[in-house]
Amino acid sequence: MAGVELRQLRYFVAVAEELNFARAANRLLIVGPSLSQQIKALERDLGVDLFDRDRRSVSLTPAGTALLPHVRALLERADDLRRRAGRLSGSEPVRLGYVNWLPADLTSRTSAVARVHIDAWVAPSHAQAVRVADGSLGLAVCWVRAEDLKRHGLAARLVGADRLYSVSAQAGTGTVRARDAVVLLDQDATSWSSWNVYAEELARDTGACAERITDGGVTGPAFFDHVRRIGRPVVNCPKGQTAVLPPDLVQRPVAAPEIHWTWSLVRRVDEVRPVVLAVVDALCDGVGDLGLHGPGVWPEGDPHRHKGADLG
Repeated sequence: MAGVELRQLRYFVAVAEELNFARAANRLLIVGPSLSQQIKALERDLGVDLFDRDRRSVSLTPAGTALLPHVRALLERADDLRRRAGRLSGSEPVRLGYVNWLPADLTSRTSAVARVHIDAWVAPSHAQAVRVADGSLGLAVCWVRAEDLKRHGLAARLVGADRLYSVSAQAGTGTVRARDAVVLLDQDATSWSSWNVYAEELARDTGACAERITDGGVTGPAFFDHVRRIGRPVVNCPKGQTAVLPPDLVQRPVAAPEIHWTWSLVRRVDEVRPVVLAVVDALCDGVGDLGLHGPGVWPEGDPHRHKGADLG
């Protein structure tokens, strides 16, 4: 046990939640081979196998299932210890959670106003919003709707946006109309809750075809397999926004309307700590509307389509 590191335990939790090493590595912002090596080292130090792996699937072993809640509790205690130490030193950092995107200039923007600690527990948007609401995080970069903000007592400012595109097996680079595209919904609501809500609203509002899948293929190699199988342009997910396309597939812009995914910087409505509010201003001042208020832009119901810098 002497060799076990908190970092390795966080990696274990990520793989346990994703049940896919590639997705977990992407979520943790590390390369796949390194993640696999760290998990093997953890298993060696613990003396048990945590996962059953084959070429097509990953699952928790009975030992992994039994240990998972204890590891989560240990990580929470470690985070609490870090928070208490920060308060005692008078320089508690602002804890920032995220999904898979952060501003590229985050450090340069915030270094003058606060120490920002990027939380290692990368989770879906809905989970990060809840963590801000319950005080586990000071801030989070995530996707939220106006109703989510109201339900959880949160406020949000626009910090970034991705224009989504379609991936097609058909030759050509022409624009795809939204109603001619397909959007995937995965049955795993734990991992894909926010994306599924977004995709269902996209299909409803634009006429895009919604197709349900069961293999986590919203991103990654399985997504490309779905594109080939479907034979129509498929809207990409922001988690795969920068993925390298296989040579037999092409990226095509979506229009009529343009499809955007917004990233909100979320805080509690009753947040009064000056250091947290200073980080919000440092990251969001000067961002602008990122083109979301122009004609032919979806979604209409996004909170940042409304006027006002702070929504809650």
